[in-house]
Amino acid sequence: MNKPKLWTKDFISVSLSNFFLFLTFYILLVTLPTYALDELHSSASVAGLMTTVFLLSAIISRPLAGQWLERTSNKKVLLTALIIFTAASLLYFIPKTVPGFLFIRLLHGIGFGMATTAVGTIVANIIPASRRGEGMGYFVMSTNMAMVLGPFVGLMAIQQWGANTLFILSVIVAAGSLLTGLSVKLSDSEQPNQAKAASAFSFKSLFEASAVPISIVGSFLAIVYSALLSFVSIYATEIHLASVSSLFFVVYAIILLLSRPFTGKWLDQYGANVISYPSILLFAVGMFILSQSNGAFMFLFSAGMIGLGWGTLFPTFQTIAIQDAEPRKRGLATATFLSIYDTGIALGSFVVGLLASNMDYSSLYFMCSFYILIGAVIFYFLHTKKSKSITQQQSKVQEI
Repeated sequence: MNKPKLWTKDFISVSLSNFFLFLTFYILLVTLPTYALDELHSSASVAGLMTTVFLLSAIISRPLAGQWLERTSNKKVLLTALIIFTAASLLYFIPKTVPGFLFIRLLHGIGFGMATTAVGTIVANIIPASRRGEGMGYFVMSTNMAMVLGPFVGLMAIQQWGANTLFILSVIVAAGSLLTGLSVKLSDSEQPNQAKAASAFSFKSLFEASAVPISIVGSFLAIVYSALLSFVSIYATEIHLASVSSLFFVVYAIILLLSRPFTGKWLDQYGANVISYPSILLFAVGMFILSQSNGAFMFLFSAGMIGLGWGTLFPTFQTIAIQDAEPRKRGLATATFLSIYDTGIALGSFVVGLLASNMDYSSLYFMCSFYILIGAVIFYFLHTKKSKSITQQQSKVQEI
C-alpha cells in the first residue's frame, strides 16, 4: 500500500516560512545585545533584556494565538502574525534609545509567538497522521538549520557591514517568511470547525491540558539546551578550542540531517517510548563527553551525540503534544508546548548563568549530563506510565 504523500506544496511552504521566521530570530538574537552595548552604550544587564523581552512577549502571546486558532482560519492567524513580525523588522531603523528598541522587541516577540504557534498547528494538520513523527522531524529541522545559519550570517553582517545592513537583512528574511506563508493553501478539512470551537473564554482555555505533561518534560530538558546556546562558545574558548567553536552547531545540524529520515519513521512505527529513552541517554552521554573534552575531536563528537539525542527529543515531544490533543485543539496544544518549552529556555539561561558564575563550564556540563538522566524518570511518570494506563483501559473496554 502506498504511503500518503508528505512532501506536498503546503508542507514545503510552511517549512520554508518557519525557516525564514527562525532565521530572522537567530540573526538578531546574537547581534542585538552587542548592538546595545556598542551603539546604544547600555549595560550588559540591559543588553540582555533584548532577548528577555522578546521571549516573554512570545510566551505570553502563544496561548492567545492558540485560542484564536481554535476559533478561526489557521491561515488568517498565520498571515496576521507574519505581517506583525515583518512590520516590526522594519522598525529597527528608527529608535536610537534602549526603551525604543525594547518596545520593538516586545512587538517583534508578539509576532514571533503567534507565527510559531500558527505554523506548528498548520504543519500538524497537513502531515498525514501515519507519518506525523517523520513529518514533524523534517519540519523541526528547518528550525535547526536556521539555528546554525542565523548566528553566522548575523555576526558577519554586523561585523563586516554594520548595523544598517544587519537590519536590512532581517527585513528581507522576515519578508521571505511572509511570502512563503502567503503561498500556503489549506483545504476545508484543515480549517477548524468554528461551531465546535465556540466556547467560553477563560484562563484555563488558554492552555491544552493534555499537552502539559510532555511540555513539562521538554521544559525540564530545555534548561540544559539553554546552557549550550548561551555558553558553549565561551566554554570552547576556556578549553582553547575557540577555532572550532563555530563548528559545534554545524556538526549538530549535519547529524540531524543524516538521522532525520530514520528517527521520524521509527517514531511512527514503534512509538514515542522506543525513541525517547535512547535519545535521552544519547543527550546525557553527549553532555558528559562535552564536559570531558580536551581536543577538537571530542568537542565535535559531543555535538553529534547531542544533535542525535536532543535533536530527536524535541520533535518527538512536540509530536506527542499534538497527538494527545483533539484535532480542533492542535493549535492550543502547539501553543502550550512551545510556551512551556520557552519558559524552560528562559529560566535555564538565568539559572545556568548563576551556576556558571560559581563553577567552571566543564563542571557545569558534567552536572548537566546527570540532570538529563533525571529527565528520563520524569518522562516515565508524566508520559510512559500514563500512556500504559490508557492502553490498559482501552484493552479492558475492548474485552467487554
